[in-house]
Amino acid sequence: MSTAIGVVMTEHIVAGRLEDQRLTGQLLRFPQDESELDALVSIPGGELVETIADLVMKLAAGSPGKLDAIGVAVPGIIRHGIVEDSPNFAQLKGMRMAEELAHVLSGKGMTAPVHITNDADAIAAGVAATRGQLNKLTRVWTIGNGIGYGRWPYVEGVWEGGHITVSLDPRERFCGCGGIGHLEGIMGYRAMRMRFLDMEPEEVFANAERGDARCRDFVDLWHRALAAATASFIHLAGPGRFYFTGHNVAFLHLPTLRSHLETMVKMSPLLSYSLEILQPDDETALLGAGVSALRALTW
Repeated sequence: MSTAIGVVMTEHIVAGRLEDQRLTGQLLRFPQDESELDALVSIPGGELVETIADLVMKLAAGSPGKLDAIGVAVPGIIRHGIVEDSPNFAQLKGMRMAEELAHVLSGKGMTAPVHITNDADAIAAGVAATRGQLNKLTRVWTIGNGIGYGRWPYVEGVWEGGHITVSLDPRERFCGCGGIGHLEGIMGYRAMRMRFLDMEPEEVFANAERGDARCRDFVDLWHRALAAATASFIHLAGPGRFYFTGHNVAFLHLPTLRSHLETMVKMSPLLSYSLEILQPDDETALLGAGVSALRALTW
C-alpha cells in the first residue's frame, strides 16, 4: 500500500493523507477561518514552510507506518523543487522549497521525500486520478486571485498559462507580474479589483446581468480572453477536454465561452474539444499533489 501526504497552498493551506491514491481521514486547514482569503500573503516564506511541516507531522502521527512521499502544490513556476517565481506569493520567489521543507521535517524526525508541484498541475493530476485517466492528457484552468493552467501528465516546461498574452492593448497592465496584456490581468480577482475601483468583481458580474453596458462589455472581454488562451493551447497541443474550476469559477458562463471559442478554432481536426466546469474543492488538488509525489519517485 502506498502512503503519501498532500498539501495545497492557495488562498489557504490544506493537507490530507492518501492511502493507495485515495484520501483518508480528516483534512487539516490553515487558517481555519475560510473568510481570510489573503491571510497567507503577509506571512514570511520560512513561517509558511514551518506551518506546512506542522500539518504534515500531525497527519503522519495520526496513522502508523511508512510514509512514501510528501507532495506540496503551490502557485508559480515550480521546477526541480524550486519556486522560481510566484507573483501571488512574492515571499516564496527563489525558495528551494523541497530542500527547506525536507530540512525542517528532518529536524522533526520525518525523512520521506518531498515533491513540489504547481497548484494547477496538482488539480489536473487529481482530476485524471479520480477519472482513471492518468495515462491521458488532462488540462485545467483555475480561476481565482490568479489564473492557473494545469496539465497532466507532467512534462518539462513552465506552463504559466495565466500569463499568456491575450491582448495587444498597452492599457492592459493589471497582471500581478507586471506584464502587459496577460490573461490574469483581465480575469484575476485582484486584477478586476484594480480595474474596477468602485465595485467588487461580484458586483461587476451582477451589474452585467442587469444590463450595465460598462460591466457587460468587461464580462464579454473576460470570456473572450479565456477563449483566446484556450484556443492557443488547442492550436499548440490539440483538442480534448478542458476543465474549469477555482474560487471564482461561478463567474464563468460556458455558452459564452464556447461561442467565442468557435470563432477562434476553425480547423476541423481541432474541433473535438469539450468544456466542463468542476466545482472547486480541496480534495481534488490534495489527491493530485499526493499522486504527483508518488509518481515522481519513479521519474
